[in-house]
Amino acid sequence: MEELDLILESVKQDMDAAVKHLDHAFQRIRAGRASTAMVQDVMVEYYGAMTPINQVANVSVPDAMTISIQPWDRTAINAIEKAIINSNLGFAPSNNGENIILNVPPLTEERRRELAKQAKGEAEQTKIVVRNARQDGLKELKKLEGVSEDIVKGVEEEIQTYTDKYVKLCDEHLKTKEAEIMKV
Repeated sequence: MEELDLILESVKQDMDAAVKHLDHAFQRIRAGRASTAMVQDVMVEYYGAMTPINQVANVSVPDAMTISIQPWDRTAINAIEKAIINSNLGFAPSNNGENIILNVPPLTEERRRELAKQAKGEAEQTKIVVRNARQDGLKELKKLEGVSEDIVKGVEEEIQTYTDKYVKLCDEHLKTKEAEIMKV
């Protein structure tokens, strides 16, 4: 019975991780408003080491269309600008010698549809990961010996219940993100 609980727990953890990854992916997809999450994955070459931008500068959002980046070390301004340009975020950084300003342009209807399509793709990838977790759990279940068929069927149903729950969760997150993207 302990092995069955381990299999169920493993499946649930894999599905949880998939949904957390989806949430993280959705944070990177901008919805027309400036957010510090847009630049959180930017890595800056700082004294020879690749460092996350939030460890070399203060990142803030003074208004809905602007991201302000204030380096703690002024000599890092050029490295931060270079990292933003190389990250292909679509921003043109401008600096005044003390901080970097990123203006977030308003989204066009075409760009909104493109972002919604990208969000849908991320959700589909997450659903695939959830279904793969189900398959892995079922394979592990079949490897077990000396367990009655009734117990195996019950665990299979529980795994399917988890799968349905997490697929529905992906759909709900997608619906929320699409509404956020399409809102003008």
